[in-house]
Amino acid sequence: MSEENIINNCAPTLAGLKTGSLFNAFYKSKSELLCDIAHFNRLLAGKGLRVIPLRFSQSSALIYLYRPDKLKLDLNDPEAAKILAESGYESRESSKCISRLIRRLRESGDFPHEIGLFLSYPPEDVRGFIENRGKNAKAGGLWKVYGDVESAEALFERFKRCTVSYRRAFERGKRLGDLALACK
Repeated sequence: MSEENIINNCAPTLAGLKTGSLFNAFYKSKSELLCDIAHFNRLLAGKGLRVIPLRFSQSSALIYLYRPDKLKLDLNDPEAAKILAESGYESRESSKCISRLIRRLRESGDFPHEIGLFLSYPPEDVRGFIENRGKNAKAGGLWKVYGDVESAEALFERFKRCTVSYRRAFERGKRLGDLALACK
């Protein structure tokens, strides 16, 4: 797992614009990947970021980079809490929710639809996706939009600009530790 892979897939989270990001990391050795994850956790902990594997396959892992403090706030949103409860989450405590998400990912080949709540998707869009089975969206981008299209499209553009900016900075020699912003 490389710094470049993290920057390419997680720039808005590194910048504090988003609670979390997902990406696939390919590996030859699971133990080597776990060492990489430990290294990145040491590097990013002071910036309020955490890296964890959610699911492993034969040669890749689904990695979640997130801001625990922001996740706690997101999951305590009343609509998010209602969606989680309906999806079998017995607690709103973020660490327990992540554990439940990991179990759901590993038990099923599909993505549990509530995963959007862990990625800063608006709860109304997560609800819309679940109720419409992914159909009838008003718009699409990083996620399917069922609520406020204008706001979602502005976020899509902001996340895109952030990613381009972070990629350029990395190409000019900025390292991951420099690009990750400390947020409260």
